[in-house]
Amino acid sequence: MSKSSWKGAITPLIVLLIITLLALFNPGVPGEIITEGLDSGDTGWMIVASAMVLLMTPGLAYFYGGMVNSKNVISTMLQSFIAMGVISIVWVVVGYSLAFGESVGGIFGNPMTHFMFKGVLDAPLVGTIPAVVFAFFQLKFAVITPALVTGSMAERINFRSYVVFMVLFSIFIYSPLAHMTWSPNGLLFKYGVLDFAGGTVVHMSAGWAALAGALYLKRRRSHSEGSFLPPANVPYVLLGTGLLWFGWFGFNAGSALGANALAASSFATTNTAAGAAGIAWVLFDAARGKKVSAIGFCIGVVVGLVAITPAAGFVTIPHALVIGVVASIISNVLAHYKTKTPLDDTLDVFPCHGVGGMVGMVFTGVFATTAINGAVTEQGLFFGESSLFIKHIIALIGVSAFVAIMSFILLKITDMIVPLRVDAEDELIGLDISQHDEKLIEA
Repeated sequence: MSKSSWKGAITPLIVLLIITLLALFNPGVPGEIITEGLDSGDTGWMIVASAMVLLMTPGLAYFYGGMVNSKNVISTMLQSFIAMGVISIVWVVVGYSLAFGESVGGIFGNPMTHFMFKGVLDAPLVGTIPAVVFAFFQLKFAVITPALVTGSMAERINFRSYVVFMVLFSIFIYSPLAHMTWSPNGLLFKYGVLDFAGGTVVHMSAGWAALAGALYLKRRRSHSEGSFLPPANVPYVLLGTGLLWFGWFGFNAGSALGANALAASSFATTNTAAGAAGIAWVLFDAARGKKVSAIGFCIGVVVGLVAITPAAGFVTIPHALVIGVVASIISNVLAHYKTKTPLDDTLDVFPCHGVGGMVGMVFTGVFATTAINGAVTEQGLFFGESSLFIKHIIALIGVSAFVAIMSFILLKITDMIVPLRVDAEDELIGLDISQHDEKLIEA
């Protein structure tokens, strides 16, 4: 190993040891832990919901891992799994503060408010649940978002550079966007934008970052030559979809922050949109002369889950069906169109997650109703009011520009620290061997 390579390998360990020392001298010993007003049923549900959301990341690993070629399955899956470790550390150190700390201009939280989770254990309840449960529920959202981005850059991204980008993305894009959208003093929250469970914060941010990553890394050699290898394992895709669908109930119904009627309504809209979108995808394919495929149904389901996420706690169950069907068809058309362009978004992250999130945000402005959620102060366009819809269109443009520009900046910074793209030989061998010295053993 060369001297420069050795320094590159040892630096992350040094960073972790510094964080460990900071933790040693910032133990966050709580004062009096508040229990008055705590609801054990709500707390129990939120702990379960948090675990369900975490399960989505392994689900995403199988979903993505099954769709890449057999030389890149392990590397693609590991990019999701490693997020559970890296972002867990970032969130405790500074991420939660940036997202939900004392507001700085409505754009981000003061990083010192809860540095090293200071004051979280003995913080006031969030509704009827402990603040620490809320904080770790939100962590699971922060974990899966950068993992979603990886699908656009699969089969050609350097693993070390991905980890660097993931940290930068979490600090400079995800956490500020979460603050703007979900903090009571956040810019978008005060403007009146509704995002029940992360259509803007999670899926739009991941989608635009994915598009930026695909453009920055340019095309895979196989994409340029048109020599595509088949998906490695379709049953992995089915398994991943099942895990995502299951975990998404925690994602959306958990965002009610309690075991209540709103959680039940969100649970129902989530399932309805997912099922409708999956069926719409394969029927639209069939209408264009294609066979019904397992991968097609799975992609449709995920698009429906993405699209209903911002609207889940604001719309009725029949309108969830509308959202699922329309989002599925739009994403299907765009994914098909993308194949006719030079854009190499490996697993269609932008057409599915980015566009799905935007469709969901728009439809929230159309179908949101006070009858479902009292937090809706301005009803959607369908109910005769236009203010919310206009605000959502303006926010959509602003968020898209913010994430796209910041993503390009962070990709450039990452590339200067560690080259983003593997060399041609490593790409040809496959990232499983070249990045991890591991290989998928097929029966």
